[in-house]
Amino acid sequence: MNNVIGKPITRVDGPEKVTGKAKYAAEFNVPDLTYGYVVSSGIAKGKITHIDTTEALALAGVLQVFTHENRPHTAWFDISYKDQDAPAGSPFRPLHNADVTYSGQPIALVVAETFELARYAASLVKVVYDAKPSHTDLEAHLSEARDPQWAPTNFLKPLPPKPRGDSKQAFLDAPVQMAAHYVHGVQHHNPLEMFATMVQYESYGNEDKARLTIYDKTQGAPNSQLYVTQIFGMSSSDVRVVSPYVGGGFGSGLRPQYQLFLAVMAARELKRSVRLTLTRQQMWTFGHRPATVQTVALGASSEGKLTALNHKAIAATSQFEDYTETVVNWSNVLYPCDDVTLEYKLKSLDIYSPLDMRAPGGVTGDHAIESAIDELCYKLGMDPVEFRLKNYSEIDQTDKDKPFSSKELRECFRQGAERFGWDKRNPTPRSMRGEGHNLIGYGMATGIWDASQMPARAEAVLTVNGKLRVSSATADIGTGTYTIMAQIAAETMGMPIEDVIFRLGDTDMPLAPIQGGSWTASTVGSAVKTVCDDLKKTLFKTARKMAGSPLAKAKLEDVLFDDGSIKLKNDPSVAVSFIDIVGQNGGRAISETSTSLPDMLNQKKYSRHTHSAAFVEVQVDEELNTIKVTRAVSAIAGGRILNPRTARSQIIGGMVWGIGSALQEDSAMDHRYGRFMNHNLAEYHVPVFADIHDLDVLFVEEHDEIVNPLGVKGLGEIGLVAMPAAIANAVFHATGKRVYDLPIQLDRLL
Repeated sequence: MNNVIGKPITRVDGPEKVTGKAKYAAEFNVPDLTYGYVVSSGIAKGKITHIDTTEALALAGVLQVFTHENRPHTAWFDISYKDQDAPAGSPFRPLHNADVTYSGQPIALVVAETFELARYAASLVKVVYDAKPSHTDLEAHLSEARDPQWAPTNFLKPLPPKPRGDSKQAFLDAPVQMAAHYVHGVQHHNPLEMFATMVQYESYGNEDKARLTIYDKTQGAPNSQLYVTQIFGMSSSDVRVVSPYVGGGFGSGLRPQYQLFLAVMAARELKRSVRLTLTRQQMWTFGHRPATVQTVALGASSEGKLTALNHKAIAATSQFEDYTETVVNWSNVLYPCDDVTLEYKLKSLDIYSPLDMRAPGGVTGDHAIESAIDELCYKLGMDPVEFRLKNYSEIDQTDKDKPFSSKELRECFRQGAERFGWDKRNPTPRSMRGEGHNLIGYGMATGIWDASQMPARAEAVLTVNGKLRVSSATADIGTGTYTIMAQIAAETMGMPIEDVIFRLGDTDMPLAPIQGGSWTASTVGSAVKTVCDDLKKTLFKTARKMAGSPLAKAKLEDVLFDDGSIKLKNDPSVAVSFIDIVGQNGGRAISETSTSLPDMLNQKKYSRHTHSAAFVEVQVDEELNTIKVTRAVSAIAGGRILNPRTARSQIIGGMVWGIGSALQEDSAMDHRYGRFMNHNLAEYHVPVFADIHDLDVLFVEEHDEIVNPLGVKGLGEIGLVAMPAAIANAVFHATGKRVYDLPIQLDRLL
């Protein structure tokens, strides 16, 4: 039997990547290619009163400088600029008018015969501004926060439920109380591959029309295609978007970025192919994890039962869109309480719209509530694991008291604590010491994320040589999508994985949603299983019609698909090979295209989530206040694990991200200019090899027949959400000092 699901198969796309054969958006070449370079604004708010492109245009080889004064006509209404992940409000329109709404805004595009020439010409563009005072400091404007607008695309980002009971009075009456204020600063995605678009322009129909093949850095080729066709009034048959490989996204590729608009605009206007790549500095100009200020107030009985839960958040957004996240809701999903107030508000600032960044809202809210729970545990004199077991939620109070489709969080606590050695923890802060001046701290936290499924389509083709080609227009942002989809197809069809090819990242393939939210394995995986099941039925019908077929009188339930053949269950020696079946089809490939839809009637009866427990050890130098995460264990309840190797890689990546989020990552803005100042990888610090030590992952067994036909839940976010809080709690245990703001840098321990 070809049982490959659950096996640690090595990445099928690995050889392409390590040999350099894998091509990314900026690496595709076509004849007669031109190059673009973006001119970014030097102010955060105001108007362009004069823009002089004379010197740039005077250079031989410069084809055009596009500005708001000469840009071609595009769609008029906001709806045309909205993509599949757009929040409420008016989407940003590059070069739309003379207004400047944030620092770094694209205000001109130079197109030339070479990249070097375009870059030099961009430096010659002269701009005069009428600058206005900008407001970019969230903490200075908290009193102006307001309720957010809701958009149809926010269906996975529900606003907080209405208050329940009287949380204010319950807090005042509680024998044990804690209240704190948490600040989560701005963070930027910074994938290794910078954003780029290459537009191949091909005229047809007496050159009145054009077909565009667009190689785009995106987490959803169909989303980029939709964006282009809506804005430029083109038919989808004339716009093909290709994105076979993505060099990291972390959410930054969920929405089309401005280089896509500018590259398409230039190619259509010049009737030339155009490549536009953003610089590392410009990677700070199109979205980020928003700054967020949270307050948490908890009350508990002397026995450790939670009696009051207040969690409020204020987040920053732009002046033109209401970007929202689910920040506070997780508190009451994790911890049942009769008296609860959850509140989420926004403050519009002179910045670009924030953007989904790995575990958006989840990692932000989890840091506050899990740090608060830890502080409450110290006030109670209660072990943090014991408290969480005592306040364990069996139902989701935020969603009509629904039961969970599955929840093995107790096992995460038990197995994670055992693997980590939590029982060796001395609960007294500053009581554990390592070598020299090092204080040792243990901390833990709970993680939670949605387990969602979206509609998706897939195609399966059995070729004349007996190979299976499966495709869907999804993406692989480094998560292992190529590999797990090949595994699902191979096992469903009963074929060796070596005979299966999975293709993705092309709008000529069946429709799939953007890759984000930890739903790709659930969504596209279900589509792959569905289409392979449908192809099996077609193959069986064809096999029964073959002359002298040994399967002529068999029923589908009488056979099995194994080793590239259809066999009788009661006599596997009786078999018909896939190659012979294709031969019966006149030597033509046999294909099916199928759609997989969530079973909403059943799924909506349940609350569907992944869960985790993170245990962390830190060393803090008592004299220097430097912090090192020396080891960590993540125990994950993520449903069925399709591939332990790629799954572990996902979780390790999230844990590393958590270390960066807790200790290093910080986009520093000079509020005088409304500008991020450390817009490079020398000054925006992320973990390097020297920062990463012993990271361990364990997957607890979890069966879920509700979430999707495969029973998978997705792992992209769950490895991250609990880590920053666990690290913060470990730092307190080591030092006795509670740091409420992220990142925890050494000056905050002074």
